[in-house]
Amino acid sequence: MKVAFLTLGCKVNSYETEKMKQKFEESGHMVVSFEEAADVYIINTCTVTNIADRKSRKMLHRAKRLNPGSIVVATGCYVDSAKKKGEKDESVDLFISNSMKDDLVNIVVDEYCKNNDTTVEDNQELQKMSEAAMKEEHTRAYIKVQNGCNQYCTYCIIPYVRGPLTSKSVEDVVNEVTELAKGGLKEIVITGIHLSSYGVDSNKSGSFLTLEGKPLLELLEAVSGIDGIERIRLGSLEPRIITEKFTERLSKIKGICPHFHLSLQSGCDTVLKRMNRHYTADEYLEGVGILRKYFENPAVTTDIIVGFPGETDNEFKTTCEFAYKVGFAQIHVFKYSRRQGTIADTMEGQIAESVKSERSEKLIGIEKELEEQFQRDSLKEDECVLFEEINVIEGKKYITGYNERYVRIAVSADGFADAESMCNTIQHVRIVGQLNKEIVLGSC
Repeated sequence: MKVAFLTLGCKVNSYETEKMKQKFEESGHMVVSFEEAADVYIINTCTVTNIADRKSRKMLHRAKRLNPGSIVVATGCYVDSAKKKGEKDESVDLFISNSMKDDLVNIVVDEYCKNNDTTVEDNQELQKMSEAAMKEEHTRAYIKVQNGCNQYCTYCIIPYVRGPLTSKSVEDVVNEVTELAKGGLKEIVITGIHLSSYGVDSNKSGSFLTLEGKPLLELLEAVSGIDGIERIRLGSLEPRIITEKFTERLSKIKGICPHFHLSLQSGCDTVLKRMNRHYTADEYLEGVGILRKYFENPAVTTDIIVGFPGETDNEFKTTCEFAYKVGFAQIHVFKYSRRQGTIADTMEGQIAESVKSERSEKLIGIEKELEEQFQRDSLKEDECVLFEEINVIEGKKYITGYNERYVRIAVSADGFADAESMCNTIQHVRIVGQLNKEIVLGSC
């Protein structure tokens, strides 16, 4: 059976897709490109915005057009959201909710056998191809350690579709990372729906604040001791977890990259309050200061929503000024999208799309300015780069990868007898200039 995957949305979805691929391969099935003719198409969907919903539906319809006789499977957050609203789609053969992802292989195989009046037998050639695919080297893997969110921001549907807080045990995470390290992987990204709440579900003494992030720190300390893992990145963190005590202990963990994503959403206190974000702009800025105290030139990245209901010109201006004050390395800019079932959907003062677009363009311009400034200020003459892949850029072949602060750096592949052998290695690179707006140029 040929199975194709497409992932939409967050890093947690990316992690879950990789686990599903692995299970299909271990069962003797062939994982192929989404553009190929497949027997089964599995789309891991997203519902964080209305645009995400539309894209999910679009890709489900596209899969059916690629092979009308195939089984099209929708899984992920859009499925749970659509189910609550009673939505159906003729292009989809199976709707599998987040809670059923672990049993997805069995559900799909049963459906395939039923449709084809056959049983799935072992196929030696497919098994060989599957094993070869599993041995393929990768340089970075996302490790989902936590699921669920109980913050209930007024714009967000995720707490309603991802379920209650749950966390993997430290032992399970260590075993998973150990196996990846044995395969040659050097960098992991620890992620979750609300990563700062890791371990809260198994501890009745309170929230991630009262626990002071200790469960997450203990997990990171355990993972840092695994042979072969040289870099540990963190997924999105709650700004309130960045305290003196937490950050001091974090800074002592081997391999932690000085790259922190703290979702801001707005730099204006009145908007933050309407969003039900539980901090002020000043408290956020204090956290950034703590990170800079314990880490040299950390890359602080964020998400900002523009056009939230009631956002005035002055409130947006305050957010822009705050972005300069923080000096972000990157900003992911989102136009507010109404989500049925959220509090913000019923708020007065919904902003016109034209205004959202205008504000988005302005903030994206500020983001580019700040990103360039961060690269000028943070890049040293010599950088450590984990090379990942060979790319052709403007007609020339380069080996590209990222430094600890997630700045993309490229080195010309000319002069290397076997450029592919450089992938999945960490090399010292001398910075020599800028290749383009997104990529820094270096030489070995």
